[in-house]
Amino acid sequence: MTTTTTTSTAGTGTATTTWDDLVTAALLGTERRSSTTPRALLDEAAVQTVRRRAGLRPAPAAAPPEPAAADPRPPLPAAARHRLAMLLTDRPGSGTTRRGSTPDLLELLPQWLAAANGHGYAPPPELLPALLDAARGRTDLRPQALTFAGPRALWLARLNPDWKFALRATPGAGTTLPDPGDTEQVRALWEEGLFAERVALLAAVRGHDPAAARALLAGTWGTERAEDRLMFLDSLRTGLGDDDEPFLEQALTDRSRNVRATAAELLSALPRSALAGRMADRALSCVALDRTTHTITVEAPHECDAAMERDGVVAKPPAGRGERSWWLGQLLEAAPLDRWGARLGGRTPEEIAALPVSDDWQGELHAAWCRAAVRQRDIGWSRALLGPPTAPGAVSLAERAKLLAPLPAEERAEWVAEFIAAHGLSEAFQLLGVCGTPWARPLGRAVVDALDIARDAGSYPWSFSGVMGLAERCLDPEEAVRLEGLTAAVEEPEGAAPGAGGYWTEAFQRLVGTLRLRRAMRDELAR
Repeated sequence: MTTTTTTSTAGTGTATTTWDDLVTAALLGTERRSSTTPRALLDEAAVQTVRRRAGLRPAPAAAPPEPAAADPRPPLPAAARHRLAMLLTDRPGSGTTRRGSTPDLLELLPQWLAAANGHGYAPPPELLPALLDAARGRTDLRPQALTFAGPRALWLARLNPDWKFALRATPGAGTTLPDPGDTEQVRALWEEGLFAERVALLAAVRGHDPAAARALLAGTWGTERAEDRLMFLDSLRTGLGDDDEPFLEQALTDRSRNVRATAAELLSALPRSALAGRMADRALSCVALDRTTHTITVEAPHECDAAMERDGVVAKPPAGRGERSWWLGQLLEAAPLDRWGARLGGRTPEEIAALPVSDDWQGELHAAWCRAAVRQRDIGWSRALLGPPTAPGAVSLAERAKLLAPLPAEERAEWVAEFIAAHGLSEAFQLLGVCGTPWARPLGRAVVDALDIARDAGSYPWSFSGVMGLAERCLDPEEAVRLEGLTAAVEEPEGAAPGAGGYWTEAFQRLVGTLRLRRAMRDELAR
């Protein structure tokens, strides 16, 4: 850019003044320039402004943007459109109350979006800006919001930088990908496309032909950046199979530690892979059965050699963790679980989990088996390590929540319902988070009964606010009729926290009101 100058006279000479000089004088004060008074500074600024504007050359008007792609989906029913406008209006900081018995509308927005997407509706164009603003502030909304917003969201995101997250969240950002079977077009885009386009392309090809996607990636692997190699390697999770083993074995020698770790994780999920076999041999050499006492004995590794590190074992433990137990845990979680039966006397997973473990190694051993069961999605081992819901678990609640995930939805709900009946709600929050929604009737009733018992016992009500919030979103809306009786005010038991009775009443009123609202939302979308 050319710096515009003007001249100012002071005494007997002239001096050239630039726009930057004027800005500096304005910031530091005219008293530091003996030749400039405040009035003179403003006069010079006015002259400079005219000259700067006059120096702009006219240019042709920018071409208007291309119209947004058509959205063939049917429009929302009128009642559902009005409901969406209400949900988007109820925004944090808008002054809407968050106390009392009023339902929290914004917390229902994710559920509304999921239902609308299930019906395949298109959004009202006039509500798209508010929807994108809501998704901008809440990352949990983005997948459902962008699916519902459709092609117009990407069109708007290219015009407004505030919504550029939509472009980042959509691989290819709306780019039309070639047919996965069109080898020439696929190869051309893979070699010449932008990173986001290549990620989208690799995912599409992987879903169509896993071997073709792997060959595509292998062809340019050596020239890719480390962070790109990691992202591309992650795409192999789709359709992961034994044919991927040679490529993943090669990736174990990658320059990037993160790439090596991901390759090792993927290989450990292939029970017949050479890496899984190597890790199993190492793990089984550390664990044995004392046939006299029927006790599991453990001898953790004494070193982490180069071969172990190549197979994904991280040598340096986190702060506060012993080296040997750290190495042992990594070996155990990467070993195929079906190898333990023969090693431990032909026992079933349930029988193995019930065996005593010597020298306080049980917690470490069971936690590693838990991680292996989750990684390998082994339902038999998951059930064994979970144990009965009425008994104390061999692993932590967080690990039990992970073990529940592979189980069928109905079995998960029944297990958590029995856990709540035996132990109450104070430890159930993590377990409820992995249950399918709406909650099955036995689980929903177990939660509500436990809340009612907590109220009658005079329990501190605010400690149950998280569970109450989950109930508002996850209970079957048809339960509203049965819960009517809980909305009446009750006498506070002796020793209860001041105001607890009113809080519980408002909480149950809000619960019932939210369930009715969810039922209305469902009916409006079904029209």
